[in-house]
Amino acid sequence: MAKQQQQGLSGHGVEEVEMEGEKWVDDSSVDHHGRPPLRDATGSWKAAMFIIMIEFSERLSYFGIATSLMIYLTKVLHQDMKVAAENAQYWMSVTTLMPLVGGFLADAYLGRFATVILSTAVYLLGLVLLATAQLAPRLSPTVAPGVHGTLFFVGIYLVSVGTGGHKPALESFGADQFDDGHAGERRKKMSYFNWWNCALCSGVLLGVTVVVYVQERVGWGAATVLVAAVMGVSLVVFLSGWRTYRYRVPGGSPLTPLVRVAVAAARKRHLELPADASQLYEVAGTAQGGGKKRLLCHTDQLRCLDKAAIVEHGSEDGAWRLATVTHVEETKLVVSMVPIWLATLPFGITAAQVSTFFIKQGSVMDRRLGPHFVLPSASIFALAAVAMIATVAIYDKVLEPCLRRATGAERGISVLRRIGIGMAIAVLAMSVAAVVERRRLDYATTMSVFWLVPQFALMGVADGFALVGLQEYFYDQVPDTMRSLGIGLYLSVIGAGSFLSSLVISAADHVSSHGGRRDGWFGKDLSRSRLDLFYWLLAGICAANLVFYVLVATRYSYKQKHVVKATRVGAEKNVGGDIECGTAVAA
Repeated sequence: MAKQQQQGLSGHGVEEVEMEGEKWVDDSSVDHHGRPPLRDATGSWKAAMFIIMIEFSERLSYFGIATSLMIYLTKVLHQDMKVAAENAQYWMSVTTLMPLVGGFLADAYLGRFATVILSTAVYLLGLVLLATAQLAPRLSPTVAPGVHGTLFFVGIYLVSVGTGGHKPALESFGADQFDDGHAGERRKKMSYFNWWNCALCSGVLLGVTVVVYVQERVGWGAATVLVAAVMGVSLVVFLSGWRTYRYRVPGGSPLTPLVRVAVAAARKRHLELPADASQLYEVAGTAQGGGKKRLLCHTDQLRCLDKAAIVEHGSEDGAWRLATVTHVEETKLVVSMVPIWLATLPFGITAAQVSTFFIKQGSVMDRRLGPHFVLPSASIFALAAVAMIATVAIYDKVLEPCLRRATGAERGISVLRRIGIGMAIAVLAMSVAAVVERRRLDYATTMSVFWLVPQFALMGVADGFALVGLQEYFYDQVPDTMRSLGIGLYLSVIGAGSFLSSLVISAADHVSSHGGRRDGWFGKDLSRSRLDLFYWLLAGICAANLVFYVLVATRYSYKQKHVVKATRVGAEKNVGGDIECGTAVAA
């Protein structure tokens, strides 16, 4: 039927159809009126810049708190180094695991735009509580240590809750501004993740320099008021771009179709699969926004789930008895992500050290820059941010175009290869950190803080490959209806890594101290600790895990979509309506 329609169209008609296809965005998004968006008036960089601005301010606020947290816990709340490290990493764990909840709510019920606004309000409330605890004389840690500590932890955990909705909804909302079905916008989306991280790192850079400087020279309360003001202004900027945004209408729980596939496959487990996959059930659908719902091609992995799409003649079909091929393939995608997620957790463990033990190392080293200026401890984190900005910029402008020409692939190298390169560099960073720490312990005088440049720089390069790759992977490879949750999965790698880091610290301390009967790797201060051995342990764990990651990645099959050209001339039509399904591509 599609071919007959195509033959009936004149050359002029095809051209007119294609021009109309350029005019409208047909990817299930809507404009602020709830109508299909005009391509020239909405989305792309004109909308993404508003979104990147608020991410810049959030990272400035977050890292202004996160990189100084160890210093605050040890110097203001007077906690031991091990207790402070565990508290800092538990907080980072909660902060980076909360996006799983926030992403689910954004995809299922609230919508990404509304989730960003609500979570930013919670974030600001947390900052107000922190400022109150730090500025009110009667709540100071010397006058009311218990009340101060309570308000402080409530404040930073409200920031965690705010981040939990803000991060997954905002990043996926930004990526939604680019149409995957349009070649030009698809290419821009690949750059979007790179430049998103440049803005992110620019916020980090100012957070760990300007904000930290204000903390040390003016006061913690003044610095918190500063970041709260920046967040408030950026929220106004974000709201001002509302007419240019492309929105996604929440469609209920994105997990329900996956559960239905599992139930339907279990009910039909005794049936034989047809020899021809085209006999499996599929329907062309229209998304809630009015655009064409993208269908996925059948793959041969996890074939037991294909039974959910077997049509039973003569029996009653229902949502819990019969699933489409697309829903089956979406379920396969999520199941296939589990080994990748597990294999990237050790990278999350190494990333947790940058804002905890790396910073603590710098605090006991010579930080003098000339006769009158001492570099704040937390500002050393700027080295990693600068390295990541440089890596992302060089990758986007130099490496990726060269790799694209060399390989002929649209991305240059696959996302999973990019992640693997970052993980390998992280192993090198931990090894260098161990060597530097051993030298610091053996050195007779205080070493310069610039000895830490290699380990910070290597972790920044590792982040430029692995973190950007993880963002793109978890956004692109999840089902279209759960992309905020996909960003939550990416963030949960760092969160679970921080939590696992705390467990590794506790286990290593217990073993090395023989149950507390002698000094272990983690003493009350760094001069009585053996961080070098801890770094070697992490390097060994990550190196062994890298082998596992390579095995998993080489067996992974990427999402394969039907290629359907659609337009909007009175009603939707197929132009050249052949459906093409590519074969699975190895990592």
